[in-house]
Amino acid sequence: MSKWINVCQLNDINPKTGVCALVNGKQVAIFRPRDNDELFAIDNMDPFAKSNVLSRGLICEHDEQLWVASPLKKQRFNLTTGQCLENDLVSLATYKVRVNKEAVEINA
Repeated sequence: MSKWINVCQLNDINPKTGVCALVNGKQVAIFRPRDNDELFAIDNMDPFAKSNVLSRGLICEHDEQLWVASPLKKQRFNLTTGQCLENDLVSLATYKVRVNKEAVEINA
């Protein structure tokens, strides 16, 4: 059974940035690409650099889809699917995320 875990307030995440939250012992990168309550959540671990850094990556748009570019090795990961743009064999876990009364919640 999954449950929603409160990780922060929406205004804790500046538009066009990401933050990292510890959810059930795992680092999750949460992104707010626009100045609204649209959010995305993926693993924070960059599988190429083996570092928890994706929450500090640059949000970009490619073919009308949102991606985050790793701050270390620059590979891009789709914020909806977790798929790596540069390597079809690599993808990250994605998480359901929502805003509930201004609280950001992750389904874990």
